[in-house]
Parts: sequence; structure tokens; C-alpha cells
Amino acid sequence: MVTFRDFVTGLRKLEVDRARPVIVHASLSAFGELHGGVESVIGGLSSSFNTWLMPAFTYKTMITPELGPPDNGMSYGSGKDANRMAEIFRLDMPVDPLMGVLAEAVRSHPKAKRSSHPILSFVGINSSMIVTSQSIKEPLAPIQALNEAQGWVLLLGVDHTANTSIHYGEQLAGRKQFIRWALTSKGVIPCHRFPGCSAGFEAISPHLEGVVRKTNVGEALVQAIPVADLLDTVCSLLADDPLALLCSAQDCERCNTVRALIASAQQPVEY
Repeated sequence: MVTFRDFVTGLRKLEVDRARPVIVHASLSAFGELHGGVESVIGGLSSSFNTWLMPAFTYKTMITPELGPPDNGMSYGSGKDANRMAEIFRLDMPVDPLMGVLAEAVRSHPKAKRSSHPILSFVGINSSMIVTSQSIKEPLAPIQALNEAQGWVLLLGVDHTANTSIHYGEQLAGRKQFIRWALTSKGVIPCHRFPGCSAGFEAISPHLEGVVRKTNVGEALVQAIPVADLLDTVCSLLADDPLALLCSAQDCERCNTVRALIASAQQPVEY
């Protein structure tokens, strides 16, 4: 069984300055039996880092229109059933289950602050200046703020397919970004700079060996990576190979759109 002390001791082994902000991605089931459950993890993170945050995405707000701009990595008119089930975004909307139980627990924490993006919100403890840097046109601005504050990415029992900061690296490298639409109290609004697919992101792992710090807590691998080094690595990889980090699924519309644009040597249209 992993105890609170085991968890905190593992985080300290990473030797990350507690004054640096941290973005956390986690799968609590990866640890095995965890004494105290999600509350132990929240307490351990809060006692180890002054400022930390997580993605709090809400995909059930998304609307698929009948028509839209070209090269947008989606099939227009294919979401009639999902559109009928879509919900209006609100700040107290539960986090998508794909984000994990920790993100939802943080979302409902009395000390948490959440940004208001209707699809790609962030939530955190003592992180209001970072999460509120986000706007509808700059959904990944919190990653930029983390980078400026010399922040870190913390992976708790998950691999890089959960690493949202890689998406910001893609944006910096000029990779195609998309547009999606969300249902809000003001109606359906466009959400710019929506990122691509993350299913191929684990391919970055060997390129980070010189900068990643690792330890094991219970059955889980815990990794810490400086955001600046991560972004530099993403930009370098995409400069050397514009197809790097794309997934291999034949039906992935976003990755296939990126491939098609590269093959035709078109410059991506910025959304």
C-alpha cells in the first residue's frame, strides 16, 4: 500500500524546487492501493509544491457544425446525435472522466481556481495567475506562463500521451492548429488554436533522457520534466522531422490533416 509519506518522499526524490509551478497529469490506479486515495495525493502535491495545476477539459460542450473551414481535421455534419447531448459550459461543470479522478477532485476543492475556457479549462491550487492567463484565442497560455516561471511537468503513472505541454510545443513549432466549437451561455462560440492528437506523443520519451527525472512510487513511474526543455525538444524534433509525434491510426483526422498539408507543402492556416 502507498501511504501519504511514500508519495511525498517520492516527490522529494525528484528534487524539483517547490517554488516552481508544476502541471500534473495523473492516473491514481497506476499506484496500486493508495491509502487515503485522492485526498492523500492532493495533500502530498500541496505540501510539495507551492503552485500546481491540471487540465480540466470538458469535451461534452463540443458542437460539430454542418459546415466549416477546410483542413480542420474533422467531419462536418457528423455530430448530430452528440450535438443533441451537448451541455452548456459552466465553471462548476465536472471534468471529463478522461482527465481522471484527481482532476475532478481538484476542480471541486475549495482552494482551487479554474479558468473559463469552455473546452480546455485548467484548474489548480495557488495558480490563479497562471490559469487565468488563458483566453478563448490562446487556450494553451497557461503552458506559456509555466514556461516563463521555469515550471515543470509532472507525470504520475501516465506517459507522454497525457502531456498537454507537448501541444504548446507543437504550436511554437508552427504545427497545424484547429478550430472547434463549444456550447456556452452566449450560444455556440468558436474555440481557436485547438490542438492536434496526442496518441503519438510517447515517441518523445527517448529524446528527454538527459533532462527527465524519474522515481517509482508504489507501482507507478513518476517523471518530472522542465517545461523549457520539453518545449525545446518538441521544436527540435519537428524541425528535423515535420511528421514527428503524429499517431499511426489510419482514421485520425487531425494527424491525417497535418500529413496532407506537409505532403502538399502548404502553410497551415492559423485558426
